[in-house]
Amino acid sequence: MSVLSSFVWSVADTLRGPYQEAEYGSVILPFTVLRRLECVMEPHREMMAEIVKSYSGEQQRRTHLKIKTRTADNAGLSFWTTSDYTLERALQDPENLAENLIDYVAGFSSNLDVFKSFDFENVLRTLDSRERLSQVANHFAGIDLSPQSVSNADMGDLFENLIYRFAESANDGAGQFYTPRDVVRLLVDLVYAEDTEALRDRGQVRSIYDPTVGTGGMLTVADEHLHDLNSSATTALFGQEVNPRTYAICKADLLIKGQDPTNVRQGDTLVVDRFKDRKFDYVLSNPPFGTDWKAVASDVNKEHERGGQGRFAPGLPGTGDAAMLFLLHVASKMRDVDDTGRGGRAGIVLNGSPLFNGGAGSGPSAIRGYMLENDLVEAIVALPNDMFYNTGIATYLWILSNAKPTDRKGVVQLIDATGLGSKLPKSIGSKRVEIAEKDREAIVQTFASRELSATSKVFEKRDFAYWTITVERPLRLNFECTAERISDVAEHKTLGNVSGLVEALGLFGERLYLNREEFLRDLGKHLGDKGVRLTAAERKALWQAIGRHDDAADICCVQSGKNKGQIEPDPALRDTEDIPFGWGGYPKTHDAAEKTIDAYFEAEVKPHVFDAWVDKTKTKTGYEIPFTRHFYEYVPPRPLEQIDADLNRVVGEILEMLKEVES
Repeated sequence: MSVLSSFVWSVADTLRGPYQEAEYGSVILPFTVLRRLECVMEPHREMMAEIVKSYSGEQQRRTHLKIKTRTADNAGLSFWTTSDYTLERALQDPENLAENLIDYVAGFSSNLDVFKSFDFENVLRTLDSRERLSQVANHFAGIDLSPQSVSNADMGDLFENLIYRFAESANDGAGQFYTPRDVVRLLVDLVYAEDTEALRDRGQVRSIYDPTVGTGGMLTVADEHLHDLNSSATTALFGQEVNPRTYAICKADLLIKGQDPTNVRQGDTLVVDRFKDRKFDYVLSNPPFGTDWKAVASDVNKEHERGGQGRFAPGLPGTGDAAMLFLLHVASKMRDVDDTGRGGRAGIVLNGSPLFNGGAGSGPSAIRGYMLENDLVEAIVALPNDMFYNTGIATYLWILSNAKPTDRKGVVQLIDATGLGSKLPKSIGSKRVEIAEKDREAIVQTFASRELSATSKVFEKRDFAYWTITVERPLRLNFECTAERISDVAEHKTLGNVSGLVEALGLFGERLYLNREEFLRDLGKHLGDKGVRLTAAERKALWQAIGRHDDAADICCVQSGKNKGQIEPDPALRDTEDIPFGWGGYPKTHDAAEKTIDAYFEAEVKPHVFDAWVDKTKTKTGYEIPFTRHFYEYVPPRPLEQIDADLNRVVGEILEMLKEVES
């Protein structure tokens, strides 16, 4: 595939000069699509011409063409051209080459409107004006992209490789549209693993959807793998894509496969769900890593505020990373569970942050809670680093299901596959590692069998839940109007402007107060003596500026309001504790949870801080999946003797080198 990709891309040598490097892809991609369509149509051109001549309506043409071109491996073509041109024939009239090619593309059936996304007419006229059209057309006319020479899967690889080159040359997020095939195959195998036997039955019909479809690579692999399991199965492929070029390629690819081209739709998935009223048997997605959603925040927030009717009702992540929004979307698109117990399954590629970002009560934590409490997470697989073309960060496959088998209900399997990658002979961008077939089979077997090992662990879903409690301690302050503290008041942004205040504080002398009420009573007298009047806010700012923590001081109590007389907490001593749900069993009621929290506090906190208490109004529930912690293996440091020996050896080598320099 790399050889074919390099040959296709070699037309860039022709473009060099009149075109900037960043512009190469805008020429190469549509010509590759055109040549592929041409090669697919070639054996059927006479039949197409006869059908076009015999039937005037598009639906009639489509029906008859599908019937006549249907094979065991393809549902039949549903597109055609009314033009007699091919690249080769258009080249025979070099003086009118641009007009001939424009006529050629204009002759395609209305469902093949992908060239508008490439602005192909403008591309052709620009090539012609820069005197490169003939060379480019001749180059592509000589490439064999027939299905016999290049399978659908290989064609998908070619498209994605070309897009990778295009993005790389334009310095425009190379690889963001390109999911490595080894990752896709593993994801598809894991999603199908629980259904493998059912998929072998005759008459199976399955829908497969990718909300970040790119060029359709995931759909291609999923489709081919399902047909490997059952050649008689019927699949319906669906996708949504925001980028016009990749959308056009995906749509053309689905047409070639005999799929309904209206099943791939353009648009930002986070803004508008183009399949709002549909759910699917299988959902696959690799959303772009670390993409912010500030530009679509208004739309996302509106859907979140709709509550249960919105995809994003469970919570919102920070605007810096949209990954968890895509996770919620994917979960929402799994088909509902039917009377037979069959539901939907999904697989999504994510970076590490959705596992743990955001504390208790935050949007990300709420999203994890929604996924776990609704028992949607079946497994999470950690991949080796350096698996992707545009990043070397840690990545994870989340496998979701809304109809888990009995032995998986209420549990989540974590699989550490970080040690199973194989080094590539040559890096491709940031990709230095791949999952070989034997490793993929081992991972899928581990998942399917739920076997427990050093790299496979199963947890109760609430093992990832916890409470964050707020531990308060009483406010104890002493008050003394020393020169230093009075100076702090004089420099205060608000208090420093109060006339006579510094002089009033000077009346205190060197007396040390261990009781706030006594200090405030005398403060009132001294302020009155100097004719100083303070607002309630200024008075509070003053005692905060003068006061210092003192364990020997009296406890301060709330001075006004509904909590008057209650112990006032010290914000500087405030702390939090995370209590796992499983600390005292898994409480099923609010009262049981309260008792668990009280028991934890008495056992783990009170012995160390006798005067502390829990502010139960601030207790929050959180969820995190500390994947790395569960697979951490302690490696003891080397003995000191070995370290000393190494140091002595290195010092000796340095001394020898210095002697050589001196001599």
